[in-house]
Amino acid sequence: MKGVRLVRMTGYGLAGTFAVVGIIFLAIPGKVLAAFNWLAAGLGWPESTAEPYTLYLALAIGYMYVVTLLAWQMARHPDVRAYPWVLVHAKAASALVCLGLFALQEQYGLLTNDAVVLAVALRLKADALVSSDKAFRGVAELDVYYPTDLRL
Repeated sequence: MKGVRLVRMTGYGLAGTFAVVGIIFLAIPGKVLAAFNWLAAGLGWPESTAEPYTLYLALAIGYMYVVTLLAWQMARHPDVRAYPWVLVHAKAASALVCLGLFALQEQYGLLTNDAVVLAVALRLKADALVSSDKAFRGVAELDVYYPTDLRL
């Protein structure tokens, strides 16, 4: 019975924390991103975009919803082992993806959204990338084409 109580308390605590973080992301996204950039600067990491409403932020809010739901279900159904299992894997996958994106940002000096584009292109073994973003100039693994390269 003690284990069930601990799982419930942990699940509710995590659900509350994840929900609050998701609401903060939604309510003051520019300030959250500025805080992340302040932390990144202190650690010597590259900064992310400070644009408050981006695909990255939308994914972060969606992710916080999913992990909140998993933690809530874990608390409501402590006998179902799938909820904590999926929650742990979701958090681990998120952390590993972030580490990979930080590595790409560091290596190429890219912002987070550019690092995602590059990671997908490299994973797909693409030969070229078409973009108007000059940040990709330092990528030696791909031929980068810009709209100005187009001859009409």
